[in-house]
Amino acid sequence: MDFPPGYSNGGNTGVCRLRKSLYGLKQSPRAWFGRFTQVMRKNGYCQSHSDHTLFVKHRQNKVTALIIYVDYMIITGNDVDEMSKLQGNLAVEFEMKDLGDLKYFLGVEVARSSKGIFLSQRKYVLDLLKETGMLGCKPVETPIVEKHHLCLDPEQKLVDKGRYQRLVGRLIYLAHTR
Repeated sequence: MDFPPGYSNGGNTGVCRLRKSLYGLKQSPRAWFGRFTQVMRKNGYCQSHSDHTLFVKHRQNKVTALIIYVDYMIITGNDVDEMSKLQGNLAVEFEMKDLGDLKYFLGVEVARSSKGIFLSQRKYVLDLLKETGMLGCKPVETPIVEKHHLCLDPEQKLVDKGRYQRLVGRLIYLAHTR
């Protein structure tokens, strides 16, 4: 560790006392992602303009792509040598563990067969139904009684606002990833 810029210790060696760790600070994810981006660019990857967590490299009609979410990443493409090389380079710079073939990522199940790759959100939807207590419910076209008038009932039990917000967020995510 080096002394902070502007600190004068009179030529003596000393010890810096770290009062806060980098992990957990608001700026630490940005600093880590900045370093990660530098490493990816050094390896010849271009950062996508539409999704800044996606990095792509084209080489002789072959493509390699990496997408990262928090501390999980997916490396894919049709250039097996480049994917292995990238994994090795990233392992030198960062602590990594290969979890093998992709099976489940951000609510999307991935199944492989000889016919191709099949993506499904079945598990995500079942978990959502289970969490809301609606696993045994039957689908209907209109989930509310027609011409129902909403009103405040003084004896009405209050709704858990946080639970409602999580449900709406998960439904929005489901609609967008579908």
